[in-house]
Amino acid sequence: MNLISINPTNNKILESHKEISKNSINQIINSSYNTYLEWRNKSISYRSKKMKNLAKLLKQRKEELGVLMTQEMGKPINQSIAEAEKCAWVCEYYADNAGQFLSKKEISTDSKKSFISFQPIGLVLAIMPWNFPFWQVFRFASPTLMAGNVGILKHASNVQGCAKEIEKLFLEAGFPDNAFSNLVIGSNKVSNVINNPLVKAVTLTGSTPAGKSVASLAGSLLKKTVLELGGNDPYIILEDADLNNAAESCIAGRMLNTGQSCIAAKRFIVVKSRLNDFIDKIEQKINNMKMGDPLDSTIDIGPMVNTDARDELHQQVLMSIEKGAILRSGGNIPEIEGSFYPPTLLTNVRPGMSAFDDELFGPVAVIISAEDEDHAIELANKTNYGLGAAIFTRDLDKGEKIAINELEAGSCSVNDFVKSDPRLPFGGIKESGYGRELSEYGILEFVNIKSVVIQ
Repeated sequence: MNLISINPTNNKILESHKEISKNSINQIINSSYNTYLEWRNKSISYRSKKMKNLAKLLKQRKEELGVLMTQEMGKPINQSIAEAEKCAWVCEYYADNAGQFLSKKEISTDSKKSFISFQPIGLVLAIMPWNFPFWQVFRFASPTLMAGNVGILKHASNVQGCAKEIEKLFLEAGFPDNAFSNLVIGSNKVSNVINNPLVKAVTLTGSTPAGKSVASLAGSLLKKTVLELGGNDPYIILEDADLNNAAESCIAGRMLNTGQSCIAAKRFIVVKSRLNDFIDKIEQKINNMKMGDPLDSTIDIGPMVNTDARDELHQQVLMSIEKGAILRSGGNIPEIEGSFYPPTLLTNVRPGMSAFDDELFGPVAVIISAEDEDHAIELANKTNYGLGAAIFTRDLDKGEKIAINELEAGSCSVNDFVKSDPRLPFGGIKESGYGRELSEYGILEFVNIKSVVIQ
């Protein structure tokens, strides 16, 4: 079986990658374990030097890495270059801070000496998606390797060019062979990897069904998992909101990566007194967006990852319209080559419609009317997901209170769109998953938090 990379701009094959055999999988895992036995004993300062080398390479090659991302999954080139830069940032962040995060913590007890020690656990398998083909990998790999573990990657089939390039970057930065390994395999071989006793933990970013499947298998083997899954993020616009800022932030959060993000702004919930003005601002911004070749630095919207994803999104739009949603912009499949779908705006969206209930993974903005603040919060939480949420209000105290106490999500923003940041923990609740990536909390997910007592 081959894994095929297809350029979504023209739907032409970029490269075919031969899937490795079960024996090769086991050989890589065994080699990774041997590397782990040495890597875990390297000092934090030694690991840090390698990680900073990696950050330097990412910065030096951001343009060529950006082109690779754009060709394989269609991300606008400026966003691809920014993604490479962000990967360098997370490498630098953990290179600078892992020592502090992993230093032993003295605890006062009745014993002569008590402390908590943080030790690596071994091989961590990462199952990663195509939509941020570098960032998703580095936000797992940087803390994992800085903690003394080694990483094994099962990347999405359509971005194997990115996966192979990441593996090369680790080697060129001076990491030992198999400290970071890419497995060229399809989803049907993932269970073999999880079942291998040398694999101690699994982290997955992807769909909720995929997360449930992996968690079920890993759980049956008592292996730790961290899951970052789907989202249906609500953005609440209150009566006192700055509508210009709200519209700007909502569009940025919705249309980044052509709308193909778990943490994208999925549902704009607007109190009815501001509804019409907000619709006008959003519609104007959508109509001014430029769709086209993602290698053109002036475009806003590139192709979706493939035609199947595009067609599925279109069906969700059509089903919502059949139930009463109003199409204000877009909503058609253009007669051009590639997997393009135009920026689209749906209004009059209500619970029971696909545009409200389901995750729309593409450039579709959804506007929902709320009677008042309480109704807006009720609608925001009326979802099985809980990844991100935002609220727009000039009353910062009120915004903070709602973010803390009312919104059911792992990340909440006030007067801005939700984004990941190496300094802040990232993850969700409910069917958006569990566990956290990034920050101090992320590096502690895959270590043995060991209590040591000396009497």
